[in-house]
Amino acid sequence: MKKIAVVFMLVATHFVSQAQNYESKYLYTTKEFKDASPKKITVTTSHGNISVSESPASQTRVEVYVHGNYNGQDLTKDEIQRKLDEYYSMEISLSGDVLNASVREKKELPFIQSRLSISFNVYAPKNASSTLKTDHGNIDLSGLTGNQEAVTSHGNIDLDRITGKLTGRTSHGNVSTTDCSNDVDVSTDHGNIMAKNCSGTIKLLTSSGNLDLSNLKGKVHAGTEHGNVSANIIVGDLTASTTHGDVRLDAISGSVDASTDHGNISLKMEEIKGHVVLGNVNGNISIELSKGKGLDLDLRGRRVTVDGMQNFSGSQSKDLVKGSTNGGGIKVSAKTDKEVSLTFR
Repeated sequence: MKKIAVVFMLVATHFVSQAQNYESKYLYTTKEFKDASPKKITVTTSHGNISVSESPASQTRVEVYVHGNYNGQDLTKDEIQRKLDEYYSMEISLSGDVLNASVREKKELPFIQSRLSISFNVYAPKNASSTLKTDHGNIDLSGLTGNQEAVTSHGNIDLDRITGKLTGRTSHGNVSTTDCSNDVDVSTDHGNIMAKNCSGTIKLLTSSGNLDLSNLKGKVHAGTEHGNVSANIIVGDLTASTTHGDVRLDAISGSVDASTDHGNISLKMEEIKGHVVLGNVNGNISIELSKGKGLDLDLRGRRVTVDGMQNFSGSQSKDLVKGSTNGGGIKVSAKTDKEVSLTFR
């Protein structure tokens, strides 16, 4: 085990060293704004990454990384400078409370493969809001407390320790949110979404990708069309849906609305604090609940089985269970063309 740990540390050190060498290789310029505390950060680039993270006011700065290639070969510094001067306009400035880092093309480049990749790393005090936009690149944002907006067309978005209102949009890329609170609203068209240790009003949407939810608290809406939804330890109101995929929900405390058309639904409730409504078309539904609750059951499927039910009053047949347990109260509905199973533990 110790040998494995040593090997892992050596590998991790190797990759950190590679990343540092990569950054120093392509570092174009650094502009410092010592003791500045901007309230707003705006960063715009077309082909490049954006990173914004917290730092002391004494270390407020913007780092610019530029690289390009032609026919698979890195451009020299002189070639990069000539291309920057001729085709690009760059601004890095602090005006009042606004820190701006942006680059735009002054005129169209002759070949798309000759475009430069221009990335920005911004370090600023944590109490800032931001608007970050790139067309082809990743966005990393961490440690800020203001409202944040991150938008890219082709790239991943990684959000960590954000306590303000958070919006993230990408068309082709994955989204990761960790330790974020208040409002979280992120989406992608083609990519996976991971949300962990977040709270507040949380909206997670993708068209083609999986959703992985862990330790969330609040009002959660998670939806995909082609992918699976997995959730573990959710406290609050959960809505989870997919069209083609499975829905697996474990250790849920609160209310649940879940659906799929082509896949199975599995639900394990830690505590019901609202209704449970599950809908399926071409798949099975399995539910696990605690004993002793007053429930109003409406279970329908080709075959319906219940294990451990107590104090039931109502109708029960091969394909239907409709009635109440322990005097009724909380709505539990599950409907599918396949099988429904309910287990009380």
